[in-house]
Amino acid sequence: MSDICSVKLEFLRPGPAHNQLLSPLTPYVAVCGDDGSVTVNMPFEHRELLIRLKRLRYENGVDPARDEQRQAEVRGMGEAIGQVIGQVPALLSALSSAQSAGEPLVHLRLVLSPSELGMVPFEMAIAPNAFPGSGSALFLQPRSPITVTREVRRGSPLKLDWNRTPRILFAFASPPGYAEVPAQAHLNALRRAIEPWVEIVDKGQTETRVEKVKAILTVLPDASLEDIRQACADQEYTHVHILAHGTPFNDAGDRRFGVALCGTLDPTSADVVDGTRLAIALTARGSSGGTPSVPTFVSLATCDSGNIESVLTPGGSIAHELHMSGIPWVVASQFPLWMRASTMAAEILYKGVLAGEDPRRVLFDLRQRLRANAPGTHDWASIVAYATVPPDFADQVRAFLYKQTRGKAEVQFGRLDTLAKGDMTSPELGDEMAFCHRKIRELIDSWIREARASNDPVLASERLGMSGALEKRIAVSFEKQRRALADSKAGKARPDELQRLDDKIQEAYLSAQRFYRQALRKAPTNHWVITQYLALESVRNNRSAAPGNAWQAPLQPWWQAACQISRWSYEASDSSQSLDRIWAIGTLLELLTLGYVFVPGDWNGEENRHKARSLADEMVRLIGDNRFPLESTIRQFERYASVWRCEQWDEVVTEILATLKRQD
Repeated sequence: MSDICSVKLEFLRPGPAHNQLLSPLTPYVAVCGDDGSVTVNMPFEHRELLIRLKRLRYENGVDPARDEQRQAEVRGMGEAIGQVIGQVPALLSALSSAQSAGEPLVHLRLVLSPSELGMVPFEMAIAPNAFPGSGSALFLQPRSPITVTREVRRGSPLKLDWNRTPRILFAFASPPGYAEVPAQAHLNALRRAIEPWVEIVDKGQTETRVEKVKAILTVLPDASLEDIRQACADQEYTHVHILAHGTPFNDAGDRRFGVALCGTLDPTSADVVDGTRLAIALTARGSSGGTPSVPTFVSLATCDSGNIESVLTPGGSIAHELHMSGIPWVVASQFPLWMRASTMAAEILYKGVLAGEDPRRVLFDLRQRLRANAPGTHDWASIVAYATVPPDFADQVRAFLYKQTRGKAEVQFGRLDTLAKGDMTSPELGDEMAFCHRKIRELIDSWIREARASNDPVLASERLGMSGALEKRIAVSFEKQRRALADSKAGKARPDELQRLDDKIQEAYLSAQRFYRQALRKAPTNHWVITQYLALESVRNNRSAAPGNAWQAPLQPWWQAACQISRWSYEASDSSQSLDRIWAIGTLLELLTLGYVFVPGDWNGEENRHKARSLADEMVRLIGDNRFPLESTIRQFERYASVWRCEQWDEVVTEILATLKRQD
């Protein structure tokens, strides 16, 4: 379930979308939720709106904070738009219901089919009487937080896969005759946003680190449209950030806004690109043909990229055209954007979205931050977002959050593995390892908060189980640290140093087991968490290979239950559901290994090795592009072979690892 309440408000009128001027005499049909439609009228003549919009533009050399006329226009325009929204009773009812239900955020989806309504800056609305925060900016007020996006009316829903591994293209241009754009500031903002997923290397390995950054972020300086097209044809980008000047141009006598890129044939000239041409470049097919790659998220740090200047002919703003062309999320600016605000917006957007936050919540935070940190400007209202939000969007966002959180943890564990090979007597090394542990436990805390807030027992069990897995890996890193410390001092390590690490090892294992038990209570059929709990119980009790000891007897039914549930999961999953089958195979392999501890009597060694080889071979055959299940299983069995080593299961673990590591 999502903690964001979605409310859809659609405005319609007869006739084509274009070639209609605004007039108070024109009736529009407003439809909100399941309630009946109402007729509303806009309080603007078209010419009047154009004049008022012109007053909202920053003039060169004028301090926005001192521009009193513009500030008064912001207020007046907001109140007029608020009165329009107030004509829709169903919207007030929906907002009131969300507020009484305690929804943390309301998402208002504006569907504006008539082109002339796209010119109206709805994002500037002042809440009318009876609405939450009446008298203040509707999309800034904290009483009942509301975020707003726009979308295009479609016959069929636009496909969206939010849970893709991020790959960012940053293109910027300052053609001759145009002022320099703040490219370095934007690049720094993007670098800070991707930092948690960049592998940490030692000082002096600058080239290695640059390569790690390039695997996530591609930079196109002095970009032409052809440069962007070629980049998108050669590589699938999930996010595209374009920094350039917005500039007007005439199209068949109509004045529109485009993006000023460098000329393809003549780099010394500017190429003013409209939304249609830019969309073609961003969705370019590769040399092999096939389905074009479509970015999930495009941000335009370009003045007037959300501005619809003319409604006489079909088309709209750059952002509108990109969204119409199939790009699910487009964030742009309706007015000129202050340079400092554009940099701030880039950092807030990408830090939030890449961290796995819901982009609707990120948009609300962005408006608040711009209002607080760019005083005197109306940049908070200038931001416009065209968005596609399918019914399963919250699930896609949660899956992406999980992937990104896991990615952060992998970076820290990778650093721990590197540090474990260093001089354990160094205080600096110990401090850096402690820092890595703190960062990982911050991620655990975020998963625990999500699990506690979730009404979905399967999701809660997964988050608690993964929290246990991270604690388990922390314990393993402490074990490696202890061994390295003892070896580095040639048996002369101080007892108090070793005891301190022993205590940390046991504390981490106990914490992991606690999370596994909590996960099991949430989802009693989760065979993976039962198996992990049994593995740690075995490790903590020195892997006694004599079944029947006091600590083992009560856990034998757990082992039997885990075997049966994982077997059912394995048998119920066919090749079309190979991921479930792969995870079930991993559990069965571990249970075969743990059988040497938990099965009383003779545990047939040769038969188990044969089963293990067969299951491991099947896992390798089923694994596809998602290598994580295989890599995770290999990492677990490397623990069985090293830090968790037990003579009784050595042979079967060796067989399993040899099979899992073989080349396809």
